[in-house]
Amino acid sequence: MPVATSRLAIASAAFIVLAASSSGALAQKKYDVGATDTEIKIGNIMPYSGAASAYGVIGKTEEAYFRKINAEGGINGRKINFVSYDDGYSPPKTVEQARKLVESDEVLLIFNSLGTAMNSAIQKYMNAKKIPQLFVATGATKWNDPKEFPWTMGWQPNYQSETQIYAKYILKEYPNAKIAVMYQNDDYGKDYLKGLKDGLGAKAASMIVAEESYETSEPTIDTHIVKLKSTNADVFINVASPKFAAQAIKKMAEVQWKPVHFLNNVSGSIGGVITPAGPENAQGIISSAYLKDPTDPQWKNDAGMKAWNEFLDKYFPEANRTDASVIYGYTVTQTLVHVLKQCGDNLTRENVMKQAAGIQDLELGGLLPGIKVNTSATDFAPLSQLQLMRFKGDTWERFGDIISADVGG
Repeated sequence: MPVATSRLAIASAAFIVLAASSSGALAQKKYDVGATDTEIKIGNIMPYSGAASAYGVIGKTEEAYFRKINAEGGINGRKINFVSYDDGYSPPKTVEQARKLVESDEVLLIFNSLGTAMNSAIQKYMNAKKIPQLFVATGATKWNDPKEFPWTMGWQPNYQSETQIYAKYILKEYPNAKIAVMYQNDDYGKDYLKGLKDGLGAKAASMIVAEESYETSEPTIDTHIVKLKSTNADVFINVASPKFAAQAIKKMAEVQWKPVHFLNNVSGSIGGVITPAGPENAQGIISSAYLKDPTDPQWKNDAGMKAWNEFLDKYFPEANRTDASVIYGYTVTQTLVHVLKQCGDNLTRENVMKQAAGIQDLELGGLLPGIKVNTSATDFAPLSQLQLMRFKGDTWERFGDIISADVGG
C-alpha cells in the first residue's frame, strides 16, 4: 500500500506540474493578428520608385537582415515574414499600401515606413486601428507625441533638433551670417526650417535673407540655386533629399557659389549624395551624424562594423557599402529585433508598443560611440544625440562633442 500510495502521489504531482506548466504556457502566449507560434508578419512601405527612390535600399537592407534572423532561427523561434511595398514617395499611394498591409496582409505592425508626408497620411489611420507605426523613417518632430499618437514612434534624431544644433554653431562661429535656406516644400522641409528659426531665436529675422522651397516633382533645382546665389548669402542651409542635395552641391560648384554649406544628415551619404555630386565639390560641407560612416578608416577594426560587413558579405553582397542608407537600415532593424525579443511570447500590438517605449541605453554596432537608444512612456524619440562633421578629402571628419537636443512633438 505505501508503494502504491507513493506512486499515486508521484503521478498526481506530475500531472499537477504538467497541468500548471501547460496552463502557464498558454497564459504566457498572447497573440494579435500577424503573430503565431511560428511567424511574425511585419509590414513596410518604401519609395522603391519615384523622386526618393535612392532610399529604397533601406527596405532592401531590412529584408536582408530579416533573412539573416530567419536563417539563425528567428526571434524566440518565430520566423519574420517581411512584406514591403512601393509607394513611389506619394502619400495617396502610402494610404493604399498601408490599408493593404493592415486589412489584407494582416501584419502585426508597420515598421520604418519612409517619408514625413507619407507617414503623416497614415498616422491617424494607424492610431485609430491601434496598430504600431513603429520607428518611422523620418525625423519629423511630431512622431514624439505619445499622448496624442500612442501608436506612432520615430527612431532617428528629429529634424528640429538637428537644425537647432546648426543654429547654435552658426551663432557661435558666424554671428553676422547672411543665411539662405533651400527646403523641400512639405512637412519634412518645414520641420527643419522651424528648428533653424527656433535655434536662431530673435536673430532669425535678420540673419535669414532667403527661403527657397522646391517641389519633389521638379526634375532639377538648378534655378533655385542660381536664385539663392544672387542673394549674396554667406551661409547656405541645404534641406533636401538625396537626389536634390546632390544636384545642389553640383550646381553650386558650377556657378562658383561658395558659402558655408550645411547639409541635412538624411542626405549625408557619401555613396548616395557626395559621390554623384563629386567629392571635389563637397569639400568643407558641414553636416551631422549619429551612425558610423562605413567609409571612415577609423572603423576598420571596430567590432560593430566587422559584424555589419559580415552580414553584407553573406546576405546583401550587392549593397553599396558607401551608402549611409545601408547602415541606417541595418541599425534600425536591429532596434526592432531587440523590441520583438523583449516581447517574448506576448506578441500583442499593445505589448510591442510597451516594449518599444521601454528601451534603456541600448547600444548598437552601427551607432557612434556614446550614442544610445532610450525611450519611455513619455519619450518616443529613441535617438536624440548628434555629432557635427565636416567633409574633407573623401570622407567625413567628426568634430566637437556629442550634442543632445531633444525636441518634443
